[in-house]
Amino acid sequence: MAGNKAVAYVEPGKVEVRDTDYPGLELRDGPGVNPANVGRKTPHGAILKCVATNICGSDQHMVRGRTTAPAGLVLGHEITGEVVEKGSDVEYIQVGDLCSVPFNISCGRCRNCKAGQTGICLNVNPDRPGSAYGYVDMGGWVGGQAQYVMVPYADWNLLRFPDREQAMAKILDLAMLSDIFPTGYHGCVTAGVGTGSTVYIAGAGPVGLAAATSAFLLGAAVVIVGDLNADRLAKAADFGCEAVDISKGEPQDQIEQILGVPEVDCAVDAVGFEARGHGAEAATERPATVLNSLMVTTRAGGAIGIPGLYVTGDPGAADEAAKVGSLSLRLGLGWARSHSFYTGQCPVMRYNRQLMMAILHDRVHIAANVNATPIPLEQAPRGYAEFDQGAARKYVLDPHGMLAGAGGA
Repeated sequence: MAGNKAVAYVEPGKVEVRDTDYPGLELRDGPGVNPANVGRKTPHGAILKCVATNICGSDQHMVRGRTTAPAGLVLGHEITGEVVEKGSDVEYIQVGDLCSVPFNISCGRCRNCKAGQTGICLNVNPDRPGSAYGYVDMGGWVGGQAQYVMVPYADWNLLRFPDREQAMAKILDLAMLSDIFPTGYHGCVTAGVGTGSTVYIAGAGPVGLAAATSAFLLGAAVVIVGDLNADRLAKAADFGCEAVDISKGEPQDQIEQILGVPEVDCAVDAVGFEARGHGAEAATERPATVLNSLMVTTRAGGAIGIPGLYVTGDPGAADEAAKVGSLSLRLGLGWARSHSFYTGQCPVMRYNRQLMMAILHDRVHIAANVNATPIPLEQAPRGYAEFDQGAARKYVLDPHGMLAGAGGA
């Protein structure tokens, strides 16, 4: 039997690449695995050789010690891979297929999945609706920052690329389909971005840059991106965004300088619960800052998409309320301005096929826009450290050396 190597969370600020078990078609006990899922058989699953597996900002929350993730948890929910084995119940996916794996695990059989709400599947996580690979409180499905990973409900979950040669030529772009591209797109769709829209996106990390890319794809006239990181803002400006440095003050003041009015049609929170203050408070964590500022900057009657992660357990929060996800929101302002708020995991399967076609037919170059950067699996600790320091890159782990010379844009 083949071996396996995987990236595991060790303690706050530390990950390491470990020898681990080759996956089987059964969920075994291990760090973070829900006891009710131990021994769960998956004849509907497939084992994938990971071609590309990305480091995500959501992973970084765990590695910073900002969740209750247990030591030894194998990380990774942004997976692209080749099927090397399939279970007896898999009919349509075949060995050799090159596929994108939606980060949210769903069964395709429950009420929510049948309604297209695959981010809140009712059957894969005994604790709560919704699940993901290699993530705290998500059922314990083993992560894919590894050489090999098991994907349950393979016929349902896997998006097969129609032509392997074409896919490998654009593999860095396609690697963004597992999470950040659909997530950014979902943020824009739920915010109501359309032809001629003015859009403000809070956060110039990979999800924020993916949202900005999506806003242009949806027809936005002006896309404004706010952040504290000059390198990330420069990356946003590279593909046509207006960049706003929020360390210089409130976003609405700079938005007015750009648009002539201090508000936008649509707004997206691509920051989440580790938000910092604006202006003089830029060095201080203020978890409700982004949400409150978006209520100020979004026009009355507008919508706010919130793909940025918020959690129910944050042991590193600045106050007791925030430790359980309770934030000081100006909900009265949002109510008075008749705002719509859209939260939760992106249902990746709602968008990934359409975005795949946009990539394959050169309608969008997401890898260039997020600065996708391949590194060997063994360099994952370096990737995590540099990303945590604000590197304007989307690190893509290359477990089998298949990305050398691989195409993006």
